[in-house]
Amino acid sequence: MYNPFGKRLFDLLLVIPALLLLWPLLLGLALLVRLKLGGPVLFKQQRPGLNGRPFTLYKFRTMTEARDRTGQYLPDARRLTHFGQWLRHTSLDELPELFNVLKGEMSLVGPRPLLLQYLERYTPEQARRHMVRPGITGWAQINGRNALSWEEKFKLDSWYVDHVSWGLDVKILALTVWKTLRREGISQPGQATMEEFLGSYSVSSNASKSP
Repeated sequence: MYNPFGKRLFDLLLVIPALLLLWPLLLGLALLVRLKLGGPVLFKQQRPGLNGRPFTLYKFRTMTEARDRTGQYLPDARRLTHFGQWLRHTSLDELPELFNVLKGEMSLVGPRPLLLQYLERYTPEQARRHMVRPGITGWAQINGRNALSWEEKFKLDSWYVDHVSWGLDVKILALTVWKTLRREGISQPGQATMEEFLGSYSVSSNASKSP
């Protein structure tokens, strides 16, 4: 009974007061992004939601628009500024996703929404992560976040789908606050955030070639 109806009510009971309380912070951060990185203030990107349906994800922008001579964006690590790193390390860049939750496109807790091109790369088991709404935080985020491998992350996402409950969501939200304060698992070693997911076959093939 909790999912989906109780879960949606739980989201609204928390998100509406949060937006009312946080609007000065949201406005202040928007002004800082505009001053330090220019426009646009928001990063918008199509991501797969419940049952894989696309929606527009909102985040505060953390990278510059720097491009090379051919007009292509420079690597993420070169476009990520100190201010952008601070936004990510504090998870303040995620705050606009509260509007995604308000619109019903996301939940406070659930598997993180990844890239649309990953949909065709999932195994049937991995694709089960889309049986619930994507979340701002989730079981994988409190158990390693971007420091996890893709395989580990997807196993945790599937576990959450099978065990979703009010008590688990409360636990995840509480641990998210703790993990955010400790700034754990922000990025994968050697990456600005997380390397691209190329599919389980590619992951296993690369692993078998490692010494």
